[in-house]
Amino acid sequence: MTTTSHSPHPGWQPLEPVLSVRQVLTLERVLAGEPEVVAGAGQLDRPVRWVHVAEAADVGVMLTGGEMVLTTGVLLAGDEAKQAEYVQSLHRAEAAAVVLGLGRAFPAPPEVMRRAAERCGLPMVVLHRPFPFAELTEEVQSRLVRRKFAAVSLSEAVRTALTGLITAGAPLQRLLDEAAQHSGCPVVVTNLAHRVLATAGERPAVDDVLRDWERIARQAGGSEGDGWVRAELGGRGERWGRLLLCGYRGDTATGRLLADRTAEALVLHRMLGGGSARTWEEQSAQSLLTDLVSGVVPARQLLPRARAAGLPVNRRTFVPLVVPGGEPVRLDRTLRLLGLSGLVAELADGATAVLLSLARDQHAEALTAHFAARLRTESGAPNAVVAAADPRTVWEDVPAGLREARHVADAVADSSAVLGLPAVVRLRDVHLRGLVRLLRDDPHVQSFAERELDGLLCAADRELLNVLRTYLATGRNKSRTAQLHHVSRPALYRRLEAIQARLGVDLDDFEQAASVHIALLAHDAQQG
Repeated sequence: MTTTSHSPHPGWQPLEPVLSVRQVLTLERVLAGEPEVVAGAGQLDRPVRWVHVAEAADVGVMLTGGEMVLTTGVLLAGDEAKQAEYVQSLHRAEAAAVVLGLGRAFPAPPEVMRRAAERCGLPMVVLHRPFPFAELTEEVQSRLVRRKFAAVSLSEAVRTALTGLITAGAPLQRLLDEAAQHSGCPVVVTNLAHRVLATAGERPAVDDVLRDWERIARQAGGSEGDGWVRAELGGRGERWGRLLLCGYRGDTATGRLLADRTAEALVLHRMLGGGSARTWEEQSAQSLLTDLVSGVVPARQLLPRARAAGLPVNRRTFVPLVVPGGEPVRLDRTLRLLGLSGLVAELADGATAVLLSLARDQHAEALTAHFAARLRTESGAPNAVVAAADPRTVWEDVPAGLREARHVADAVADSSAVLGLPAVVRLRDVHLRGLVRLLRDDPHVQSFAERELDGLLCAADRELLNVLRTYLATGRNKSRTAQLHHVSRPALYRRLEAIQARLGVDLDDFEQAASVHIALLAHDAQQG
């Protein structure tokens, strides 16, 4: 899961919320009519979807909800029953408010209408000065139309941008970055268990969201509001995730439009494979573990991401593991079979990192050994090894542990079959091989390796180099070397003689054999 820090999309500004009754009453043209709220003062923040002029007592049948209804009351004067029914009809139709122009029909606010409006919570406004309803209608309708046009334009701009990225084969993160730029707020993608798979937006804002993720995750499953807008992810009748705009500052309708356009793009991206064979869950784990290993982002800043990704982090013991050549899917399955909590992700060098999260009362070494043994059984590779660092009880120590495990895995890569290593290998098990791996990029070490092995480095001598590697790795055990290479003892002796002649060394001499062994370890490390 990657959090990208960027500025909002050029020219971006959140669309203001839809006009409320309160805002309509502050418009200059309305103020000229000297409006007074006589009922429903607590409901003035209702959104106004449209403005409608109506006099008939059964006006509700002409409404669809959200209208501000303007009337002079000429058909209601003198009939209190009609006045009450008029208000009730507006209430049933879920009108936003009723505005009554005082004049010949009603020189003062009618008490029957006022009481009826107060009972049902319908805002009722009277205008004390003559006011042309056409001006109010024109003012509000033009504002609403401009907003609708702006919302549709924004929706199409987002759709076009995201479709272009998908066509270009962009990764998931690039799509989310685009959505965050258009919305101007953090964007979060989760699975159905509310585990965070990916985020985008300004890093401080995203970190604030992730720190409070447990509350937000609960809110995400309920009603929208306060800037939290969600869209479901899925297809063919099956949901598999959720998209959240966290703290969107525009109106909910526009935010929902943005969320829906982004969700459509993400579903299409997933259907087309998204340019990657990995699932979003795997990409999320890889991003987090890669950031932990690299140390570029401080561990304390990654803690909210780990928690939001579903990794238990409170009062836990963390066991960093790296499996050379391990398959993430198989390792993840092994974790689930054993009932262990952890993250699994493939690293850049083909190895797979596993971060176990254990309860403090669980035996870390025993569970690590059990995991490694089960992995050997599941993979059908009896020589598979798990490189392990010592358990960490402090989250800030996890990056160093992962780097230690990676170093151990690097030191034993492609060597377990020859060395007969245990299922779990630690730093104390790699000895000289580990030191040479650390120094492999040193020019002096590279020059030393070239000089010591010069007689065997051409392609034609690859078989002799392999024999030498096995011979030294087995502690110069000739029987074991002949067995591993499927040759007779005399044939092996001839090859060892050829090796000694090419290198000009005596492999029975401990110091000379050790020098060649170190050079070969350095050569293999450089090649690896």
